[in-house]
Amino acid sequence: MYQLIAFDAYGTLFDVHSVGALAEQIFPGHGQALSAFWRDRQIEYTRLVTMSDPGPSGSRHYLPFDDITVRALRYTCKRMGLTLRADDEARLMEQYAHLDPFPDSRTVLEALRPGGFQTAILSNGNPEMLARLASNTGLAPLLDQVVSVDRLRLFKTAPQAYGLLLEAFALEPDEILFVSSNAWDALGATWFGLDVFWVNRAGHPFEEIGPPPRYHGSSLTELLPILGLHDLSQEHS
Repeated sequence: MYQLIAFDAYGTLFDVHSVGALAEQIFPGHGQALSAFWRDRQIEYTRLVTMSDPGPSGSRHYLPFDDITVRALRYTCKRMGLTLRADDEARLMEQYAHLDPFPDSRTVLEALRPGGFQTAILSNGNPEMLARLASNTGLAPLLDQVVSVDRLRLFKTAPQAYGLLLEAFALEPDEILFVSSNAWDALGATWFGLDVFWVNRAGHPFEEIGPPPRYHGSSLTELLPILGLHDLSQEHS
C-alpha cells in the first residue's frame, strides 16, 4: 500500500537526549534536566517562528534549525543559572552532529530496503545539520532522500512541511507512511492527510485534540509487521 516510509529525525531515528551525557560532564548534576529543557525550548522556538507572520515565502522571523538550537541552549542555561562558556557551547552543538541513533533505527531501515520501500527523513533540521548527522551515524546509505523544511522557512507542523514529501517523491498522500516519536508531529502529519506510525517509546498518552495516528507502537520494529516485513536482526539473535 505504501511506497515511501518517511521518518522524523530528532527523537525518532536519533536520540536527542544523548547529548545529556556530555551536558552532565560540563554541568555535573544537571545533564538530564538541561537536555529536557533544551529540547522543549528548541521546539517552542520553532512554533513561535512558524506561527508569527507566516506567508507564501515563509516566516520573516525564520531562523535555521541550528541557529534555533544554539539559542535554545543559551536560554536554557540562563534559566537554569548555568554559565555556558563558548567552548562548551561549541562542544554541545557539535554533539548534535553525533547523536546516537536508537538501536532499532538501523534495523528497520535495513529491513525496508529489500522490501522495496523508498525511505526518507522529513525534518525541521537544516540540510547541513541533517547531512552531517546521517553521514556520521552511517545511516545515509539507507536513505533515498533527506528532506528539510528549510526552504519553506516554516517548521512542522505547518502543513506545507508534510507536503514536501509529495513534491520530493511525486507521490500521493495515501502512498506515504510517516513515522514520528513526537505526538505533535504525528498529529500534524495526520491532519495533513498522511497515515502515521507513532513511536511511543515513553508510553505517553496521545494528545487530547485531533484524531489518533493510524498505527502506534513502543519501538520502530513494530512498524515492520504492518508492512509485511520481519525483523532481520532476530535471525541472528
